[in-house]
Amino acid sequence: MTPAPPALRARLMTSAAVLMALALLPGCATVSYYAQAISGHLELMREARSSAELIADPQTPASLREKLEQAQRMRQFAVDELGLPDNGSYRRYADLKRPFVVWNVFAAPEFSVAPVRSCFPFAGCVDYRGWYDEAGARRAAAELKAAGHDVHVGGVPAYSTLGWFDDPLLNTFMVYPDEEVARLLFHELAHQVAYVRDDTVFNESFAVAVEEEGLRRWQAARARADEDGDGVVRYALMVERRRQFVALLLDYRSRLQSYYAQELPEAERRAGKAKILVELARGYGELKQSWGGFAGFDRFISQGANNAMLASIAAYNGKLPAFRALLKNQGGDLPVFYREVKRLAALPRAERDAALEANLTAGPQ
Repeated sequence: MTPAPPALRARLMTSAAVLMALALLPGCATVSYYAQAISGHLELMREARSSAELIADPQTPASLREKLEQAQRMRQFAVDELGLPDNGSYRRYADLKRPFVVWNVFAAPEFSVAPVRSCFPFAGCVDYRGWYDEAGARRAAAELKAAGHDVHVGGVPAYSTLGWFDDPLLNTFMVYPDEEVARLLFHELAHQVAYVRDDTVFNESFAVAVEEEGLRRWQAARARADEDGDGVVRYALMVERRRQFVALLLDYRSRLQSYYAQELPEAERRAGKAKILVELARGYGELKQSWGGFAGFDRFISQGANNAMLASIAAYNGKLPAFRALLKNQGGDLPVFYREVKRLAALPRAERDAALEANLTAGPQ
């Protein structure tokens, strides 16, 4: 086996030290969870190979070579045109031979749309817990369900280590259309620009705002180069449908939140909750019909709408309108936008939320 390069060896040693420290924490479940998280990530890193080497290797399938070449163009675009970090992330490729890199487990109480949070030594508290194998995620979800919580398990094609490691391209998302690959790259790189401990909604909403703007610019550049003249139209349609879908789910999350605030007998609350979720399913059917039957969100909906599923949507989109407004108020200048986001990130939570939401009523600076 080829020795690991010095930087990787240092990170492996750091991870080993972290695991040893975690062994001192109480509870076998805690140690077991962190062990799978660290070993899962290190396995991913070991599987990664240089994209440049794979492109040059005559044994690389032509379809993969083409995707890697396109990903490298996207990666350079992220640096040159979006001001995203220029580092070793997404310049290597790993085939994990599974459909997702991790499975995130969201949970929420039976009569609340607030997620059950998980806290970690470095990342702080987040609204979910991730597992490197689906069976582990399903077991964790079953335990949470047995405790009376609503649960939602979602496969995740990519994640960010916030710059601690050089995250690789993965087979879990490289099979997607170019628009989706670009969107994911821009999203995950955005996490390296700004990250706030204990504020999942801020972090994810910011990254979604960056992915949206980045993909819009990527498609426009390809159209100007006559590489993809229909790309702008496809992008606009995709974004509009996603916005409508998210708006529908957030609307019903708000309805449930208001309903749960009422003082009602438990049986009545349970029946009312079920009725609202049936109405949500009907609303999705009507929205789908307005799209001419487009079924792109069917798989997500088929898992079953509940408090935890709605919490997962809020985690990624709860502050997205405010970030869109902030970018617009900065004249669409991404470096200026990033600086303002970093300034907000340093504020206490209440001040940060107020300053961010103020962009919804403020005009361009």
